[in-house]
Amino acid sequence: MCIRDRSAAALTGISSPSSFRNLIVNGSCIINQRGTVTGVTTSSYGGADRWKASLADAPGTWQLSQVADAPTGSGFSHCLEYKVTTANGTLDAGDEAVIQTTLEGQELTHIKKGTSSAEQLTLSFWCKSSTTGTYIAELYDTDNDRQCSKSYTVSAGDTWEKKTITFPADTTGAFTVDNQSSLAVKLWIAAGTTWTSGTLSTTWTSPTDANRAVGQVNLSATLNNYFRMTGVQLEVGDTATSFEHKPYRQVLEDCRRYLWVWSGGISMHADRTTDAHNCGRVGQVFFPTTMRHAPTVTNMSMTVYTGSAQTLGTYEIDTDHIWFNHSGSFSDGRAWARINSFTADAEI
Repeated sequence: MCIRDRSAAALTGISSPSSFRNLIVNGSCIINQRGTVTGVTTSSYGGADRWKASLADAPGTWQLSQVADAPTGSGFSHCLEYKVTTANGTLDAGDEAVIQTTLEGQELTHIKKGTSSAEQLTLSFWCKSSTTGTYIAELYDTDNDRQCSKSYTVSAGDTWEKKTITFPADTTGAFTVDNQSSLAVKLWIAAGTTWTSGTLSTTWTSPTDANRAVGQVNLSATLNNYFRMTGVQLEVGDTATSFEHKPYRQVLEDCRRYLWVWSGGISMHADRTTDAHNCGRVGQVFFPTTMRHAPTVTNMSMTVYTGSAQTLGTYEIDTDHIWFNHSGSFSDGRAWARINSFTADAEI
């Protein structure tokens, strides 16, 4: 009989992969509920979930999309692409184009920010651009209005390159432990002189606009210029580990905390015991996961029948479901509804 020694001493030197070390949701860009968004001139989500174009003063017009392109042998299949569809070769001072994602404070307590034990953070990602030169990556503490910027170089055009950037620990300003915005990860792609005329702030500080994006190239200068990225990981420590690949279903659930696009169609009935009611709940739909907060519901397409076609009255929304109400009069004792589609948005 073989007896295996499972004592702590016997297990010394055996390491296991650390789960949930990547703070970024959808860093592999595999979830794309919104689809391609075109004609973007102001701040807007589009392309891969959880990534937002932060635009100010219309630095060109952009297309935001998910593209089936990735570095060979990296384990990735898709990327997020920002492409110029109307160029802006001469930026105004306040022009700003940033790719960003924002993290909840309750996900960041282990960083120990604002204490003497605060941790460094390392950002790693693959990028590919038509435009070589200096780019800026920035961490922005939205709770305490503090930021830190680091530069990196795209050396070869139209070529996938791996970037690793370590940010120092910040012993000032703890994150608020809640489901609101606490830390924004920003990748600059265009910046006017408002953001570039100073000295790059490579340590944590209260923001001076002129120091945030010094040296940033203007990706919007030429039609069809693009920036692609995938494999984005932000983790505690001064070393970039291998990308934490999660199952598709897990990444989808993580994304649905912030956005759920329903387009499958569902029918519901509500029986009534008397002939006439002035208001009633037709039915409900449960979200696939608990959302960050009670979402804003838009793009509603629904048909309600109570003997003859009626319109939707109101609906009640919580973090895990939506109730559909009918405000008309029921004359035949039964209401029937078909929800064709809607979008539930709880983005930060």
